[in-house]
This record gives sequence, structure tokens and C-alpha cells, in this order.
Amino acid sequence: MAHAVVLLYDWRMTSAAKKVLDDALALPEEAREELLTALSASLRQVELSPAWHDEIARRLAQIESGEAVLLDAETHLAELRAKLG
Repeated sequence: MAHAVVLLYDWRMTSAAKKVLDDALALPEEAREELLTALSASLRQVELSPAWHDEIARRLAQIESGEAVLLDAETHLAELRAKLG
């Protein structure tokens, strides 16, 4: 099933960038993935602290062991709305 993509353009995005984005979204999924890979590689890499590496490893271990409870976004948001009103 195809999902609709709703994008809110950032006010800082230039009209040229909006045009590129609109054109990119019209591409087939495989082409969008290739474009994403190329664009991501062009960005400055963020270095994580050792504490973040440890936290990521801890969370991955919880997921792999089945200890973590994973929720899809819709379920999680529904639970938050119910909790927070």
C-alpha cells in the first residue's frame, strides 16, 4: 500500500531547493534511495561521543534480545495522546 508523503517546507528552503525536492519525490523509490545516499555522503559527518556509542550499543542489545518493546509511530503517538490528553 502506498503512503502519502506530507512535507512541510522549511521557510529557509530556497525555491530552487523546493524544486529539486519536488523533482526528487517524483522519482521511483530506487532512484530516491540512490539520491539520498549521494546527498548524505556530501554532508558533514557528525562525530558521536563514546557515551553515545555505548548508549546505541545498549539499545541495540535490548532490541536484539527482545527486551525492548518496539512500537510503530502511529501506536506510540496514540498512546502519548491518550496519556497527555
